[in-house]
Amino acid sequence: QKTYLDSVCLQYPLYRLLNSHCFCLVKSGMGLIIFFLCAYVPKTEAGHCKWAEVLKDLERIKTSKDIDVSLYTANADEDEECQEFVIRCFFLETEVIIQECTIKNCSKTQDVRNIWKNGNYTLENNKLTSTKSKKCKECEEYEEKNFTEFVQNFVKVIQRDCK
Repeated sequence: QKTYLDSVCLQYPLYRLLNSHCFCLVKSGMGLIIFFLCAYVPKTEAGHCKWAEVLKDLERIKTSKDIDVSLYTANADEDEECQEFVIRCFFLETEVIIQECTIKNCSKTQDVRNIWKNGNYTLENNKLTSTKSKKCKECEEYEEKNFTEFVQNFVKVIQRDCK
């Protein structure tokens, strides 16, 4: 499970540098440049897509030939206010893939488990912010599609959320 330690590891040395030379450097132009770099780095790290690890694992499993299952598949172009519910549906269906892989001993079982773990970790850290509209569907209301179409739509939905 990936965390955002990269930004902390980068921020700490910059903090130490600024803290130790703060007063003498701030008087010079170089000190101001370092200060602005320190202020800018956390913002670029925060802009990182929270689904990056899920997308990597989806790329790994999308060509799997040993996963043969029909899954409720939301449309990638669902209404914006339903986006959170659509994402949650995809992660719920990932549990079905895990069960199928456990039975059939799929080659991509660990990648599917990673998708589920990283997705649930992100969803838990981002509590549901929108209330469900009447136009949002339940997972079971979506059409069942094969694994390949499921993964394609899953990738589109995740990429849409990253923008």
